[in-house]
Amino acid sequence: MDVDTIYALGTPVPSRAHPGAISVIRLSGPRAAEALIFLTERLAFERGHSARDPALPEPRRMVVRSLYDPTSGETIDRGLAVWFEAPNSETGEAMAELHLHGGRAVVAGALDAIARLGFCRMAEPGEFTRRAFENGKLDLTKAEAIADLVAAETDQQRRQALQQMDGALYRLYEDWRTLGLRTLAHLEAAIDFPDEDLPAGIADEVHDGITRLQGEITAHLEDRRGERLREGLHIAIIGPPNAGKSSLLNLLARRDAAIVSETAGTTRDVIEVHLDLGGWPVVLADTAGLRDSSDAIEQEGVRRARARAASADLRLLVLDATGDWRSERGKLTAGTERWDDARDIVVVNKTDRAPVDAADVASVSALSGDGLPALLARIERAAEALMQESGAPPLTRARHREALIECQESLARALTASEIALAAEDVRLVMRALGRITGTVRIDELLDIIFRDFCIGK
Repeated sequence: MDVDTIYALGTPVPSRAHPGAISVIRLSGPRAAEALIFLTERLAFERGHSARDPALPEPRRMVVRSLYDPTSGETIDRGLAVWFEAPNSETGEAMAELHLHGGRAVVAGALDAIARLGFCRMAEPGEFTRRAFENGKLDLTKAEAIADLVAAETDQQRRQALQQMDGALYRLYEDWRTLGLRTLAHLEAAIDFPDEDLPAGIADEVHDGITRLQGEITAHLEDRRGERLREGLHIAIIGPPNAGKSSLLNLLARRDAAIVSETAGTTRDVIEVHLDLGGWPVVLADTAGLRDSSDAIEQEGVRRARARAASADLRLLVLDATGDWRSERGKLTAGTERWDDARDIVVVNKTDRAPVDAADVASVSALSGDGLPALLARIERAAEALMQESGAPPLTRARHREALIECQESLARALTASEIALAAEDVRLVMRALGRITGTVRIDELLDIIFRDFCIGK
């Protein structure tokens, strides 16, 4: 099958406000060498140089080159060019890079020049990484880690993406696949040679292998560190009306994200802001005040507040220091699903008007900011405890979770199968599900979904 030569800008698109110092344009495919020659040697396009032309730079070494319009010979820019021979490139194909000045006119002129060659096309989102996967340069978990690394907004997200890019998750799934294959081999032997004397204890080995797989996959599914880190740790701000929940949200966000009013019941829906707290990505949610109300809209707001509190990873219970906050605390913590005194945090607000001296609460003034550093430190400690590393690489994506749930179901059936052939088929399904995660089992529709969310040039 013919493979196109593709190109794309690999750095952010320059704008008038942010032109950028350097822009990098990447080319990959069977005619990348011709493209590089025709773009860096004046009028080479008209003379018809071949890909074996001596003007091609030494592989993997930057050289200074002028960039020319292939038809007019006009100089577009002067920068650096790099050539990568197949298969020793990121995509496994012949590749070239042009490192040019980052102005809009330079980038536009360079992209137009490549288009005028007539044998290159603009890359689709994620197409460079997809070609790397298809040419065996990386598996799907590493490809997804590249996307996560590009999208990382906090230090902890960057570290997790690098760990996955280094193959930690791939090795874990491959270890499971190896164990599954060994178990399947025992089952296949029992099916193919029913009259032979097989090694003693084969049934125990099969049972132990399936049980071990089931246990390790279950523990992996219960560990939500990776998904929390990738999507953000969800923290719900809950409490009675007029305790200062919206003011606290604005203080933590350092902007007016929520409307603040003395009127009770102002917040009717959940308001979210995304923060970086000590390197942890956080989705902070302000919710409606928890109280009984005859207003149908406020009732819905309270229902949503309770639902968010139940699903949140952490909760901040905000109480009013000027009222009977101890009584309110007992009533709300008793009624809040999954309230954990060791992890969730009670925040007593408005201490500028009524000082509070209690070691087990965070005393703050959302008006003056007093107590904010101590509250932030408590939130960071709670996040660290929740995200404490267990040694094993964490699960990071919903598609991994879906495949592993399939594995669990198949393994459960295999343990109770009435016939060896049925158990073997269930173990085969486990191998297929694990293969879908790493890309060992190819499903093109799945690949389309994975790579379409990449940026162009990656």
